[in-house]
Amino acid sequence: MTRLLLAFPLQRTLADAMAPLLGARTGRLDWRHFPDGESLVTVERDLHGADVALVASLRNPDELALPLRFAAATAREFGARSIGLIAPYLAYMRQDKRFNPGEAVSAPLFARFLSDSLDWLVTADPHLHRNPRLSELFCIPAHAVATAPVVSGWIRDNVPNAVLIGPDSESGQWVSDIADRAGVAYQILTKTRRGDRDVEVSLPSIEAARGRTPVIVDDIASSGRTMIETLDHMRQLGLPPAVCIVIHPVFAQDAYAQLLAAGAERIVSTDSIPHPSNAISIAGLLAEGSAELFGNSAPREKL
Repeated sequence: MTRLLLAFPLQRTLADAMAPLLGARTGRLDWRHFPDGESLVTVERDLHGADVALVASLRNPDELALPLRFAAATAREFGARSIGLIAPYLAYMRQDKRFNPGEAVSAPLFARFLSDSLDWLVTADPHLHRNPRLSELFCIPAHAVATAPVVSGWIRDNVPNAVLIGPDSESGQWVSDIADRAGVAYQILTKTRRGDRDVEVSLPSIEAARGRTPVIVDDIASSGRTMIETLDHMRQLGLPPAVCIVIHPVFAQDAYAQLLAAGAERIVSTDSIPHPSNAISIAGLLAEGSAELFGNSAPREKL
């Protein structure tokens, strides 16, 4: 069995870290644009019988979706036995219901789009709410690894006397796990969202947080408004500046600069999306989560 990682440009460093853990080699995948904006994807041709894993973090899913399909189809044309996707960040999982009349429910639609080209998928801490398991969305083997072990380890090593703060009820599931593993207390804030950039939060117990270093943990920071409002609330309560930990540092537009300006002591993220704040590697978790599926999932029948 030959395992081959084909990484999109921004994930080459991550692929290099995963390759020895998976007993795989990294191969050639190039992606460029024509002047009109169309994509040209090029992969190495000697793929006969190989088990291939594409490595692509879907930070910009609309831009990456077609090149990803092109890469998978071309690798299969060149004889790859199976095609998987290691997507450290999996987009479109938040729109899991129709919130307003006429809206597309994009989570199952995007899962179907990916499943059409792939034999298996691995990701890290997808934003699952009403669909608690990837298997409810994907018709191929799909596995989600939890980042709690490495995040809790970073907190133990770098933040003495911490208290974890979950910015909303949805964060409770992973914040409590991280806190238990790190051996620290935690609190979950209540959040009222009035719009994409209008969020109000409140802390249940100020006394439980006094004398500790607040560590705000969230799975995704896109606009950053939830963390910014949480930092402002911490400041009004007289608590010290907080350390912000983000699993998936999307940081749309100037969100990162705004978060720094809001008074965060430090902003730390995993490397699920390349960003200057990356300090926690999930390469080992992704490799471990991929090992069973990589080359062992039934390959798609040729049409």
